[in-house]
Amino acid sequence: MRNKVLSPHTKLAQERIFLMRSAVLLLLLVSSGASAVVIRDDVPDLQYRMAASEFPALADMPGEGHGVLIAPLWVLTAAHVVDRHHAVGVVVVAGAPRAVRNVFIHPGFRKPPQTMIDSALASGDWEPFFEFMASSDDIALVQLAEPVLDVAPARIYNGDALGKVVRIMGRGATGTGVTGHHLYAPQRTDLRHGYNKISVSEDRWIGYRFDKPPNALPLEASTGSGDSGGPILVATGDEWHVAGLMAWKRVVVTGTELHPGKYGETVFGVRLGNYADWIEKLIADGGISGTSR
Repeated sequence: MRNKVLSPHTKLAQERIFLMRSAVLLLLLVSSGASAVVIRDDVPDLQYRMAASEFPALADMPGEGHGVLIAPLWVLTAAHVVDRHHAVGVVVVAGAPRAVRNVFIHPGFRKPPQTMIDSALASGDWEPFFEFMASSDDIALVQLAEPVLDVAPARIYNGDALGKVVRIMGRGATGTGVTGHHLYAPQRTDLRHGYNKISVSEDRWIGYRFDKPPNALPLEASTGSGDSGGPILVATGDEWHVAGLMAWKRVVVTGTELHPGKYGETVFGVRLGNYADWIEKLIADGGISGTSR
């Protein structure tokens, strides 16, 4: 059978469909392509900027996405951040590249099938996709080749975060709750942070809703693409402890149109308390109990 030769117009159309599918998936996974910290429309962007020195345990993953240094040799991140790479050779902590020895993805991590995404795009019914995402263990541990000695690791929060005001941060593009964010905006910009209040805490997930003024915190914020694996922090005394990792979100949907970054969306993060045993065991035995990529 001869290979079918496609016209340039057909090739371009197929490429656009592929890019749209990929962008929508990454958008909902809060991983790549658009907004990071999305802010209130009535507060100046400058008030959301932060210095990297305020939380030096924040790690930058290759391309986009984040992680958190939780031990001298270990960075915790969302599984889908590292799964899309053939290999992860380096992560950046406190501005310095750190060589990677191994990557351990939780065995319960699952990727949504393309047919599910295509069906949701056509019908506007994203409930099966959201249910699928809620059933996945979206967490991974990155083992470094050498211990990080110039940065204090962040501690994992052991309590229940429900009702707590949390701090979020990221380096992606930005937008406001009125405009939302564009699907193809830059993934690396200035570091921003903001706050929200945990309204969901169950099984794998903690979550918060992006509320509009006047029912919003002074620096109310949401997260978007480019922020996956970044920390959801709870204040404990004078320290910030990590309660979760940003993972995916339930965006506002009108008909078949998605409105990422607009007021009303709910963002979900991996609830670390649910994975304490898996994390502690891997770190204690140096990764022997896990399967590396």
